[in-house]
Amino acid sequence: MADVEHTIGLLLGTEDDWPRAYEALLRRVGVITDDAGRSHRTRSVRVTIEPFNLRARPQHDLVIDRLAYWYYHPREWLKKAALMDDVYLLNSPFTFQSMEKHAAYCAMIRLGLKVPETVLVPFKNPLDNSRYAYTSARYNQPFDLEALAESVGYPMFMKPYDGGAWVGVSKIRNPAELHAAYDASGERLMHLQASVEDYDVFARSLTIGPETMVMKFRPDLPMHERYAVDHDFLGERVGDEVVTISRLVNAFFRWEFNSCESLVKGDDVYPIDYANACPDVAVTSLHYYFPWAMAALLRWTVFCVVTDRKPRLDMDTAAYFAIGDDASLPYEEKLRLYRALADDYFETEKYDEFCEKHMSHIDEMVHGWIGSPEFRSLLTETVRAMYPPHEHERFLGHFGGLIDAWLRDNA
Repeated sequence: MADVEHTIGLLLGTEDDWPRAYEALLRRVGVITDDAGRSHRTRSVRVTIEPFNLRARPQHDLVIDRLAYWYYHPREWLKKAALMDDVYLLNSPFTFQSMEKHAAYCAMIRLGLKVPETVLVPFKNPLDNSRYAYTSARYNQPFDLEALAESVGYPMFMKPYDGGAWVGVSKIRNPAELHAAYDASGERLMHLQASVEDYDVFARSLTIGPETMVMKFRPDLPMHERYAVDHDFLGERVGDEVVTISRLVNAFFRWEFNSCESLVKGDDVYPIDYANACPDVAVTSLHYYFPWAMAALLRWTVFCVVTDRKPRLDMDTAAYFAIGDDASLPYEEKLRLYRALADDYFETEKYDEFCEKHMSHIDEMVHGWIGSPEFRSLLTETVRAMYPPHEHERFLGHFGGLIDAWLRDNA
């Protein structure tokens, strides 16, 4: 059988740490022989931004996209590659609007998840659009902001409907803070969302394909300390619910590289943010969990290209809504059915079998590379690029110690 070579494109912005790690590890994967006896080799290239003919066939079998949410030119290239060439994408560019949080909230509320009470309020300031004044005068209804807030209940959060990186998020405890935050919102559409007070755990789950890592998140701490190394902070049932919600969101919207934030209070899981076009995978953020993320990304991307997994651009919302709309089903049964739909979308059983048969060496290979001088050089360069010189020693010790802990725990 002839060899098959697959090309994975990396569409990147400013980040360079995890792409270098992924590239180095992908070179070490080696040849994978499928059940038909064909030998598969996989390489990666960085995607450049340039004019493109709509009929030109791209070289890529799969693209990991970390740019098109913010940058329209590559977004249109991705749409062309998906519609015309069946290039596999992480993530779908056709559901980017849902990554502006609002549509994601709407869908998950209908599916019965415990999304806190949420209201969308109009722009505070007029838009810079010649039609706005006329439309506003005829159709914008006056509203009582304080009465609206009372219906949601204090305390609450005001946050952009399309927010990211916590920009523009304010905690609202009283009418004075409400008006101050709304006045500052300007031309941004804002949600008012009820706060889940006295929660027990803030869980952040990173999902790549059918693999999920749930991490204890501490949002009030500096970024390098937010992910706590804690393996037993959730009970089995609640932990499984967090995983199910994460995979449900991804399967529903055709996202395969995404993070989900949930607040856990007692036995209840409240998903508060689950639409992230560029989930955080920086080594200086994930540290201890960085090797897992790289291994999972390797496994999923190689699985997709070697098995010729076909992109599914259509959203089969009816199957999910049929479960969500069935008032006779208890919440736990809905979760079970959603998990089954997600497993079907991600071909979880086939993926597990493929990994066991063809990629059982990945964890050992990643462990060896993480312990190598090449990785330490990458970590050193990243720290020196991110932090001022007087903090280099401190952060090299901090991240180096966490990586050493991972190496010991996974020896």
